[in-house]
Amino acid sequence: MNRYYLCTKAIQYLESLKSTIMKRIVSLLLVLLFFGRIQAEAPYQPTAENLQARTEFQDAKFGIFLHWGLYSMLATGEWTMTNRNINYAEYQKLANAFYPHDFNAEEWVSAIKDSGAKYICFTTRHHEGFSMFKTNESNYNIVDATPYGKDIVLQLADECHKQNVKLHLYYSLIDWWRDDCPRGRTGLGTGRPNKGISYPHYYDFMKRQLSELLTNYGKVGAIWFDGVWDQDINPKFDWKLRGLYDHIHSIQPDCLVDNNHHLTPFEGEDIQIFERDLPGENTAGLSGQGISTLPLETCETMNGMWGYKITDQDYKTTKDLIHYLVRAAGRNGNLLLNVGPQPDGKLPATALLRLKEIGQWLRQYGESIYGTRGGLIAPHDWGATTQKGNLLYIHILDLQDNGLYLPLYQEVASAVCMNNGQKVNFTEIKGKGITLDLSGIEDSIDRIIILTLK
Repeated sequence: MNRYYLCTKAIQYLESLKSTIMKRIVSLLLVLLFFGRIQAEAPYQPTAENLQARTEFQDAKFGIFLHWGLYSMLATGEWTMTNRNINYAEYQKLANAFYPHDFNAEEWVSAIKDSGAKYICFTTRHHEGFSMFKTNESNYNIVDATPYGKDIVLQLADECHKQNVKLHLYYSLIDWWRDDCPRGRTGLGTGRPNKGISYPHYYDFMKRQLSELLTNYGKVGAIWFDGVWDQDINPKFDWKLRGLYDHIHSIQPDCLVDNNHHLTPFEGEDIQIFERDLPGENTAGLSGQGISTLPLETCETMNGMWGYKITDQDYKTTKDLIHYLVRAAGRNGNLLLNVGPQPDGKLPATALLRLKEIGQWLRQYGESIYGTRGGLIAPHDWGATTQKGNLLYIHILDLQDNGLYLPLYQEVASAVCMNNGQKVNFTEIKGKGITLDLSGIEDSIDRIIILTLK
């Protein structure tokens, strides 16, 4: 009887002990999960190298965007696959004939560097889903799927490093060719089976491709994302962007992250983008978001399209492009100016001419652009101001009068015309600003007055 009693008590004790241990394990797991969630949601803390890269980016002021892929062969723009509902299996046949025999990375980078641009942003994979680099994640790439058989991104990266031009890499978050990519409002007519849709699977694919881009091509200045807007019909869709951003920063901490989502910047981003508009403007209907404290960049086309379009010869004038660059700098932003390469690998002749002429202007007046920030005086219809230390550059772009009033409340030590080196007379209006005398100052593009502030 006593033995039975003792055994029963022992079993009850062990069961109680087991229950206590399990409760403690569960509690510990909950604590770990809680703190893990806090860590994942913690505010992004950029490294010192990243902050330095931001400063260098702001100093650069001017970059060239290159939209190039299979779509260049159709010569109707980068959205042709979805705009014309081309079947994905038929579209991929373009790769069999893609042979850009005239591509020369040295010529591209040299022409862009000569334009005064300090960085290049290249489309590694656009919405069509074709990778312009060698990737182990899909055979649908420039090396494995084309008779050309060479890695475009590698050639471009090597030449950029050689010529000291920073390389930024565009990467699409959407894909009209892959079946695992979640469906948004575009690419619905490309005939994909719709049987393999899985964002976790597609997300892992993107992470692995980003790892390749960040480990196989040397230093990358920035990863330029695009496509968040595709899911605006599904407001609850979670792109899990912070995970992608942290992944990028874990490989190259100084690599900047920007995303063309047309929204207020998300946690983990280093640059704010404005598409086809200057910061604070919204003429294209894509930039109604507020302006953050992050470095700013506005992207714009040289003609009408991003990708090559054979009928689009409506190129902006050199004067208009320089004005856009100046106004971007006056709003404390960079200009990322797009060129759509031809399917043979050449940059269009008109684009090369514009690059050359912009470069000529910047060699003479680049001091008023590079390394500056938006000036004390806000942008006006007549122009904009940039500033570097106590030097305030007044860019007069559109003014017929010989006098210009400036609401400037700091004392001015001197005023000099950058165009001809002559002294500029000015009148100080106590407590209200100054008036510049512009008589005798002529320039067809930009009259620049340098004010030295006391």
